[in-house]
Amino acid sequence: MPYKIVNEFPHELLLSDKKPCISLYQPTHRRGPDNQKDPILFKNLTKEIEQALSKKYKKDQVQSLMEPFEKIAMDLNFWKHAGEGLAIFATEGECIVYHLRRTVKELAIVAETFHIKPLIRVFQSADRYHLLGLNREEFALFEGNRYGFERVEIDPGIPQTKQEALGTVETVPSLKAGAFSGPGNAPVFYGASSKQEIIDVDTERFFRYVDETVFKYYSNPMKLPLFLVALDEYHTPFRNISKNPYLQKEGIKISYNAVSEDDLRDLAWEIIEPIYLEKTKKLVDRFEAARAREKATDQIAEISRAAIANRVECILIEADRIYPGKIDRETGALVLSNSDESGVDDVLDDLAEIVYKNRGEVVVLPKERMPSDSGAAAIYRY
Repeated sequence: MPYKIVNEFPHELLLSDKKPCISLYQPTHRRGPDNQKDPILFKNLTKEIEQALSKKYKKDQVQSLMEPFEKIAMDLNFWKHAGEGLAIFATEGECIVYHLRRTVKELAIVAETFHIKPLIRVFQSADRYHLLGLNREEFALFEGNRYGFERVEIDPGIPQTKQEALGTVETVPSLKAGAFSGPGNAPVFYGASSKQEIIDVDTERFFRYVDETVFKYYSNPMKLPLFLVALDEYHTPFRNISKNPYLQKEGIKISYNAVSEDDLRDLAWEIIEPIYLEKTKKLVDRFEAARAREKATDQIAEISRAAIANRVECILIEADRIYPGKIDRETGALVLSNSDESGVDDVLDDLAEIVYKNRGEVVVLPKERMPSDSGAAAIYRY
């Protein structure tokens, strides 16, 4: 069984009902010597998974489920591009891998559902964004959130320069016959386009290519707000041709390769932070207004029953909060655990997974942004 590296979240596998559900999280490192330890930690985590599977499943099924993990362990190129962390999810016949831009705690779980709360924290769009660095010769893409920022590694098969995308031949000037004749009454032709006009046409063609490419491979799958980073003179031409609905009206008017990535991150966050804070404020205000109408609650037991009944439209979950236990998937009752026990599940993670499967909205917020002290706040569908 092969594995597939994915970007979109939630992936359809995470919303399926296949069992068993294997979830593996691991912190990784970009550079040596720390990254040399990553494959060792991975093998230790996969041993835990194999031991858990062996308690419930036959040997041949265990071998089939472990196949993608064995391939990952042996793939040297995989470990060279591991990022800050890994999230791997597998079930019979399918395995998906996320390269994360934020570190995660190591975790290996075999259960009846996938453990997705850590992934929500990384992939929720409340504070994630793309920056499109652009000039008339090339483009670059960056991704960031309040935890980190980095340049996106564009697939080698996707051209990033005008020359690669359009070729080396510039747009040919149009020619028109003059009003007078040359020797032998042959018409005299003159160029109707200047050099600058040719440059403008090729720049527009390149901008269209960039807009279509970024939307197809990044904006549409990941659905993140996109902010343009370019000289002032390129903002209007690009916006005029762009059909990307994720392109934001705010932008950074500077040459993206004229500043360091750290400076670019700081410039981006000056724009992103107020937008992020406004989004979270609207969510909290929406919850408070709904609670005043008895259309919302922060009581975990009530939220659990409502989630099972598919009555939760939106749920806010506190980051780094663990509510030891699980949810009875038939009744919605809480089955609590001792927090000192090893390998206990998390009620908040169960809530996130249930609401996602029911196509509800899940947002993970830091403690200081939460509208309650319980660890969760839910708005009902009706």
